[in-house]
Amino acid sequence: MNTTRMNGTGTGIYGIRTNGIGTNGMTEPININDCLLQLYEEHYELEDYQKGVPRWCTGCGDNAILTAVQRLCRDEALPPEKTVFVSGIGCSSRLPHYMNTYGVHSLHGRALPIAEGIRLARPDLKVFVNMGDGDCCSIGAAHWIHAIRYNMNMTVMLHDNNIYGLTKKQASPTSPIGLKTNTTPRGSYLEALNPLTVTLGVSNVSFVAQVVDWIPKLLYQTLSAAYHHKGFAFVRVIQRCPEWLPTHLDEYLHDPQRILLLQHENGLTIDAELSKRYTKIEEHDPSDLNRAREVASGADPIPVGILYRNDSVPRYEETRSDTRLRTASLVKNGLEAEFDKFTIWPEVDDRSSTGHARQNAQRESEYGS
Repeated sequence: MNTTRMNGTGTGIYGIRTNGIGTNGMTEPININDCLLQLYEEHYELEDYQKGVPRWCTGCGDNAILTAVQRLCRDEALPPEKTVFVSGIGCSSRLPHYMNTYGVHSLHGRALPIAEGIRLARPDLKVFVNMGDGDCCSIGAAHWIHAIRYNMNMTVMLHDNNIYGLTKKQASPTSPIGLKTNTTPRGSYLEALNPLTVTLGVSNVSFVAQVVDWIPKLLYQTLSAAYHHKGFAFVRVIQRCPEWLPTHLDEYLHDPQRILLLQHENGLTIDAELSKRYTKIEEHDPSDLNRAREVASGADPIPVGILYRNDSVPRYEETRSDTRLRTASLVKNGLEAEFDKFTIWPEVDDRSSTGHARQNAQRESEYGS
């Protein structure tokens, strides 16, 4: 049985995406079995991205983020072998363990430079980054600032619960003033760092959004918009920590008037169901950087949505990418070339040997003899 691929790009029979152009300018016949095979290969279930049983506490916001991410991967039909999650250290950084994709559970504060290396070496991969507030905004702050400036294409999630959870309740850079922790028993002395205003103040910023873990519809919608953005998409997720700060966000959780939803045709779409509960809604143009900074400065109500978006900002990997296919031999030759720079070649009698020849070439270059 045959069906037809139309000249141009479109959706063919049975919903198969087609982009064929016939050699004679006419329609090009294709086999229905090939279509079904392609459909099967491109279709993924939610279970295809699930791995292991999450060990986070019941009620932890990390669970909501994991669910949204897995839904996103399924809906975008991301091949697990072409997807990678990179994390640092902390409760949030266990997320790659629960994704049936490639993953790197790296060093504290070092998720972003590793993700940048992956983007340069393997631009064909979809790169996601998960970091906690201490992981990103403290030990990893320098990498965070420059990653914004590089604007490399990746989806970056800041899991912000205002506390160091894995190391048992120490104040983090985003802990609000007065918060009592094991390191600030009389209350935090400093005003909290605002990740939104910091990000919006860095050169080449291209995408900044904020969402809360208890509105799953907007959490998913925001992560989807971040994924489709071409550049460094920074999403701050304000999340609960039921173990160390069980009531910390209750006033925002139970009072819809403490949430400000941002909507726009180039941002999020607030449906009727959400607008009934969350009545504070602002029409915010995400291309307006100055207004984005004003909105980001507000803490009550919590702004939820896309604050800033600029698709025209250049991406670093496009200026530095190597278009050559990274074959095993190319990687091997590259490594050997680097090792050769530090090799001390032995003295040998055979002047035609590689080692002596390289020594002679080096001497001639240095001394002109």
